Amino acid sequence: MTKTLIKNALIVNEMESKYGDILINNKRIEQVSNTISAKETYQIIDADGKHLLPGMIDDQVHFRDPGGTHKADFSTESAAAVAGGITSVMDMPNTNPLTISQAAIENKHSNISGRSHCNYGFYLGATNDNIEEIKAIDTKLICGVKAFMGASTGNMLVDDERTLDQIFRNCPTLVATHCEDTPIILTNEAFAHKQYGDDIPVSEHPTIRSRKACLKSTKLATSLATKHGTRLHVLHISTADEIQYLRELRKQHSNITGEACVHFLWFTENDYADKGALIKCNPAIKSAADQAEIIRGIQDRTISVIATDHAPHLLEEKARKYAQSPSGLPLVQTALPSLLTLVNQGQLDLYQTIDQITHQVADMFDVIDRGYIREGYFADLVLVDMNNSHSITNQEMYYKCGWTPYDGEVFTAQIEKTWVNGELKWSEQKLLGNTNGQALKYDRS
Repeated sequence: MTKTLIKNALIVNEMESKYGDILINNKRIEQVSNTISAKETYQIIDADGKHLLPGMIDDQVHFRDPGGTHKADFSTESAAAVAGGITSVMDMPNTNPLTISQAAIENKHSNISGRSHCNYGFYLGATNDNIEEIKAIDTKLICGVKAFMGASTGNMLVDDERTLDQIFRNCPTLVATHCEDTPIILTNEAFAHKQYGDDIPVSEHPTIRSRKACLKSTKLATSLATKHGTRLHVLHISTADEIQYLRELRKQHSNITGEACVHFLWFTENDYADKGALIKCNPAIKSAADQAEIIRGIQDRTISVIATDHAPHLLEEKARKYAQSPSGLPLVQTALPSLLTLVNQGQLDLYQTIDQITHQVADMFDVIDRGYIREGYFADLVLVDMNNSHSITNQEMYYKCGWTPYDGEVFTAQIEKTWVNGELKWSEQKLLGNTNGQALKYDRS
């Protein structure tokens, strides 16, 4: 294979930046140095002083494959991911069929192989009756175990506390949780129906899926994690209440971490008036005060990871009345540019943001040889122009659903190039290469 030499890059890695060159050989980073001499056989790319980052590792996506491929599949969504600078994703188990056994995990690996532009990992789903599958799972096949501790689809809702206790007691990997209390949500939903009938406004979504529902469920998850010493990762935290609670809890319990999602950093409940169900998601986007506290939680490291919870639906599905309109947003193509725009605005720190979308994720999930710009590691890299202001449109999205909630929003940073396993996948606003992303590997005994 021809070696690729990236010259004159501002390399952002491990909480610092420095100008230098990177030599890529056979999928991996062969050399990182201030200056690397070019050879005639090298493919040379002049970064022209732009920022070169480790590729984002997204620890929470719903690529709808299998079972929902009318709205998304691994080929389309992974294309959008690399266009957005995401080089690895971790896919959720609420597919059809559900990914709740080792056999289902093995089938998913087999079915996705050769169909993804980016690297990928899979969660094993927890249910009320698959504790033996969780105990016996080969931990090298999964990134972690996902427990939906809130209203979800089919058998994925784990609502029996004795079962939850068994999951937290026996899980051999990290447990990632969706924390919302279903009884509270159902009570709020019934009240909204009494008020509005079938015409519940979307703006009621954060009232129905309330902060009380989020905090109660998060407290249950953390109590089980502290009881059993379980490695717990609380996904898509949406309230100031949870941030403040975790801030104190983490002072004594380092085994508990939290995740923020990009859409909670950009939108607030004020945006329901314009965006409507396009920003309907679970948990709900809430107030500007909640957003401010989530950002503060990122800044003081109460939050360890920033991700997407990419969950696409068709526009005709989103156009239904509130109760029938599904929750979820397509996000992977816009996630990193939106975060870098917030960096440019001074709301986020560049080094810390890169740490929370790359290094922390790789370390948390024991991912082998990814998440850092280091010699010997896979060349998962993103070249970014931090000074390119442009308006986002639905037409430029690679999602099968064909739309983005950021349509009309302005970003001040743009993804110029993306490499996955040393192969250039995105350049000059075009998708390149093949669907040859690799399954993530984990350093576990």
